[in-house]
Amino acid sequence: MRIVIAGAGAVGTHLAKLLSIENQDIVLMDSDKDRLSSLGVNLEMMTMNGSCTSLKDLTEVDIDEADLFIAVTPEESTNITACLLAANMGAKKTFARIDNYEYLLPKNKEFFEKLGIGSMVYPEMLAAKEIVSALKRPWVRQWVELCDGAIILVGVKVRENSQLVNKHLYEFGNENKKFHVVAIKRNNVTIIPTGKDQILAGDIVFFTATRSDMEDLPNIAGKSSFEVKNVMIMGGSRIAIRTCQYLPDSTNIKLLELDKEKSYQLLEKLPKNVTVYHNDGRNAEFLLQEGIGEIDAFVAVTGNSEANILACMAAKRFGVRKTVAEVENMDYISLAENLDIGSIINKKLITVNNIYRFLLSADVSNVKSLTIANADVAEIIARPNSRITKKEVKKIVLPKNVTLGGLIRNGEPMMIDGETLIEPYDHVVVFCLEDSLREAEKLFTN
Repeated sequence: MRIVIAGAGAVGTHLAKLLSIENQDIVLMDSDKDRLSSLGVNLEMMTMNGSCTSLKDLTEVDIDEADLFIAVTPEESTNITACLLAANMGAKKTFARIDNYEYLLPKNKEFFEKLGIGSMVYPEMLAAKEIVSALKRPWVRQWVELCDGAIILVGVKVRENSQLVNKHLYEFGNENKKFHVVAIKRNNVTIIPTGKDQILAGDIVFFTATRSDMEDLPNIAGKSSFEVKNVMIMGGSRIAIRTCQYLPDSTNIKLLELDKEKSYQLLEKLPKNVTVYHNDGRNAEFLLQEGIGEIDAFVAVTGNSEANILACMAAKRFGVRKTVAEVENMDYISLAENLDIGSIINKKLITVNNIYRFLLSADVSNVKSLTIANADVAEIIARPNSRITKKEVKKIVLPKNVTLGGLIRNGEPMMIDGETLIEPYDHVVVFCLEDSLREAEKLFTN
């Protein structure tokens, strides 16, 4: 597949690297020569120093032969214009990064398709939805709904008081088949466990379970769920604004913004349940004055990853039970994890995940990249006569770093074990480490 990516920023570069590993024919273009030269020489892709809104430059990258054109520059208007031009110059499909939620409304879908813009992604909106999900279920590190919510994948940090601690997986037996342990992250390394592996205190364990059995998991993992009513948000970013709009009206929100003029502007954009303060979330005196001890959740979404991590650490010291940090610097994600930041939001990975789904076969109906595990979880439909349907799971040699977490058959969710025989048209939850999703996908096709 020939893919042209416009914009060598964080999103475009990460996506290009991911796709180049899969031996896709990638062209990454940007008007900034320095951005392209910093990519290194080991990547299997072409680079083009040029403008994605220039007819000459688009012609030079053979846009008429492109199967997919992706515009992810920082400027929405540039992305829209570039997709419009690319589509009319012969690109088969286009994808634009935007920052206006109005464009995503169903009533506007046909309008943009006529212009030649096939799909759009609004990173700040997706990030805000992740934050709201994290606050709705404060006991988890990650929550992913699959098969229309019938099967859930959660990542949970197991505490010493958990009944799972020091147990081997084979000890769970069939009586505990309400859930399946698909992965364990320990000391920054994620593994797909076997029955001989042991769960230790401090592990982040990834479980799959049906929605009806999910209510048992907090107790099993030594967690207690609680309702988040009082929230403090540091940073008046677009993510912060969307988060405030998506949280229930009954939530009491205090938003802190360091820029005085911006804090006044925010007052006009935010719901009535939000109080805006001109201050810094790392100011201990101010936090105490504003009752940080009564806050249920602290969310840091400034453009500075270090500031977000430090602010969440301070909030935890004051007794805040749930913290969420936006960490855009990939090198800091494991650091934030080790410092026990509750949930980590990475806009780049969320956006890449949304675009990557576009490239998979029609049989992959859902895929989610897990920020804290270097892994993907996908929902794949088993085709008739595919290898996965030929024999019981225990007799199938799965690709390295792949495991099966559950399935939906005739609308009914169930866990998978070694005796399970997957049938055609089952919707199967597949957990994959280290970019092995394409290999897993081959098991499910003819």
